[in-house]
Amino acid sequence: MSPFSDFERLSLLIDTSLGKTLLIADPHIGFELSRGLRIRTRFEERLAEFVLEGKVDSLIILGDLKEPLGLSFRLKEMLLRFFSALRDVRVFIAKGNHDGRIEEVAEHFSNVEVREYFLIDGQLFLHGHTKLPGVEFDEAFLGHAHPAYTLKSGGVARKVKVFVRTGKFLVLPTVNPYIEGFDVREGLKLVPFLKNTEKAELFLPEGIYLGELKL
Repeated sequence: MSPFSDFERLSLLIDTSLGKTLLIADPHIGFELSRGLRIRTRFEERLAEFVLEGKVDSLIILGDLKEPLGLSFRLKEMLLRFFSALRDVRVFIAKGNHDGRIEEVAEHFSNVEVREYFLIDGQLFLHGHTKLPGVEFDEAFLGHAHPAYTLKSGGVARKVKVFVRTGKFLVLPTVNPYIEGFDVREGLKLVPFLKNTEKAELFLPEGIYLGELKL
């Protein structure tokens, strides 16, 4: 098994005019700091290693690169190490609700760009915590909802992360294996333009189709 199997399952590799492009959502770097953990997981270092291992041309982060709302000295150090490792990769950050002051770190790296959203090849990349931007697009990729679903079998219930498709929108689960995620029904309510969605298709990270879920 690959040492990066969790990241492989929770990310998406697509071809764009930017080249080989890796798509991830909601890393929440520094989650240890805001959740009171006494251990250092070095999650951000392993995530950077995974990106480099894939030899991608570009990385698109669908918001919430960091978890703490502020920018403490320790968090800034973690982000600097993350960006420093990826100097040879073009990094695009669709700013999320946790990404306040992220520009103060990103501005030190010419390969890193932060915007509210990106429109590339007719595909829209955004976080999902605000209204839908007034642009034309063929397909949209977003995070924010942290979708998960509870599978029940033989009296045993197990919560798993899922990819969610509804119309032109594909919602990615959080790439952080330490964060469980929200039930799909609750998670989609956090997205202004999807909160009234009536049904959605669910896929396990392995690509297995779970079927359509009425919301």
